[in-house]
Amino acid sequence: MSASDDLEDSAAPLIEHLAELRTRLIRSVMAFLVGMIICFTVATPIFNFLTDPLCTVLAQRGQDCDLIFISPQEGFFVAIKVSLLGGLMLSFPVIAHQMWRFVAPGLYRNEKGAFLPFLISSPVMFLLGASFAFYVVTPLAYDFFLGFQQFGAEGEALPGDPATSPGLSVVFQGSAQEYLNLTIKFIVAFGMCFQLPVLLTLMGKAGLVSAEGLGNVRKYAVVAILVLAALVTPPDVITQVILFVVVYGLYEVSIFLVRRVETKREAKLRAEGYYDDEDDLT
Repeated sequence: MSASDDLEDSAAPLIEHLAELRTRLIRSVMAFLVGMIICFTVATPIFNFLTDPLCTVLAQRGQDCDLIFISPQEGFFVAIKVSLLGGLMLSFPVIAHQMWRFVAPGLYRNEKGAFLPFLISSPVMFLLGASFAFYVVTPLAYDFFLGFQQFGAEGEALPGDPATSPGLSVVFQGSAQEYLNLTIKFIVAFGMCFQLPVLLTLMGKAGLVSAEGLGNVRKYAVVAILVLAALVTPPDVITQVILFVVVYGLYEVSIFLVRRVETKREAKLRAEGYYDDEDDLT
């Protein structure tokens, strides 16, 4: 067989993989577009659902929940953002399935058994983080922000009498687009933070991190989590403490999961005769 034949044989599988990748990407994009179109038709009910934390806080303060558009095109862009978020969530099972169908043929049976649980747990943890942000963090954040409103004194002011002059009124009149941007920021940030156990456990399974190593850098992790809490939450101590406690708890859970992975790997190697107990004594 000539060198040109070897080159053609090696190029053929690459072309097949690229064709397979193109097919999976097209199906994923089509699923996303379909989900986006569906959400665009019901963008108003979805947006009303997303405004529930704000409306609840305003109702407790005796205010109406009225958001405004500050530009003519803002309503359209709000609907587009709602559609993008909803379309991604609706199409994610299809996208994950296409990803799995592309990767699975190149994996061994034990690798498939190791990778599939992480593919399933990742969206579950993201939904848990998003739900926590929406139902717990977002109401606390808006309650903090709305606490800076100022209401003028009631009654008729007498000329030249400072005691009866009306005070300055600074009342919330929220932009729909700004509210949606901030809410999506909370949802995405907490959803990504809840990926920590999935990511660290997967890295532990690949041998990139160890439970002992994660424990040794615990003090640095505390500082990093504090910085993260300050960046993704409003300047509200309560919200920052909640995020710190949750993420640090997830870090400790990650150490526990990585330790379990290491224990199972050690037991498997010992059963196969590849693990030497004398290594622990050196």
